[in-house]
Amino acid sequence: MTWKDHLGADPLPWLLAEDTPAPRTATLQHLLDRPSNDAEVVVARKAAMGAGPIRSILEAQDPEGWWAKPGGGYAPKYTGTVWQLIFLDQLGADAADYRVQRACDYVLDHAQCVSGGFGASGVKGNGRPPPSRAIHCLNGNLVRALIGFGRLDDPRLQRAVDWAARSITGSGAERYHPSGTTGPGFACAPNDKKPCAWGAVKELRGLARIPVRRRGWLVQDAIDQGVTFLLSHDPAVADYPMPSADARPSRAWLQPGFPSGYVADVLESLEVLAALGHARDPRLANSFRWLEQQQDHGRWANRYAYNGKTVVDIEVDRHFLPLV
Repeated sequence: MTWKDHLGADPLPWLLAEDTPAPRTATLQHLLDRPSNDAEVVVARKAAMGAGPIRSILEAQDPEGWWAKPGGGYAPKYTGTVWQLIFLDQLGADAADYRVQRACDYVLDHAQCVSGGFGASGVKGNGRPPPSRAIHCLNGNLVRALIGFGRLDDPRLQRAVDWAARSITGSGAERYHPSGTTGPGFACAPNDKKPCAWGAVKELRGLARIPVRRRGWLVQDAIDQGVTFLLSHDPAVADYPMPSADARPSRAWLQPGFPSGYVADVLESLEVLAALGHARDPRLANSFRWLEQQQDHGRWANRYAYNGKTVVDIEVDRHFLPLV
């Protein structure tokens, strides 16, 4: 069986439409396995950079590299600097574009705490966020984006990777802060100091982009602990630890959407677990079955779009295809 055998209809003609070059580029690369230097991929990527949401996001960038206001860039949601870098990566923006690299440098210079992790700070100015603001969801999102934009060898990015590994495993001299990452094992202050599955999904997605041959033992240990945590619950039920005031799992888990901010869903869990080699784990069978049942003629409704909240509306026709 191929992935098409699980669909109610063939979505490829729709996904490969030339008037939506960003989805076309992603489809060529991630579903049809075309290399990045394939002639059709190159043409589609160039078209995507000059159209739709990518062009609008880049046109809104300040010449210094920030969006909305200078500083850490976490606020305002979702028009601040860090969100644009995250969304540009998810949209498949060309890493060779100088504006993309300018944004990478700005985030590395302004959103990274002295501890190495990226901090959720919306304060205007040139100061770095304090270590108490470092959180897994943001760190994972930015690590993933920066690796995607070719910054794996940047020493600043390596410090963020090291922070993630130490914070997850509890190894090293990391100090945990009551307002951010409160302890090892994805413990997070906004989640009442309980392990946060959203943070785990995001952090694992970032670490998963590191080639296997380049993962040190501490990074691999962090990945293994994260996988164990996510598989300790049925992702289709998502009854992970929640704040005491929220007895039931967040509905967002069952609302797959695009783009993806700090919220995670079943689809994203499946994507990262599959990328880490666990697609055939029997504990995921219920989640895959649930996902197949959500489709309508080979497409899935975008149930968590950010229209009206972002620099430009990314969702157009309310459908997307999960690229897993």
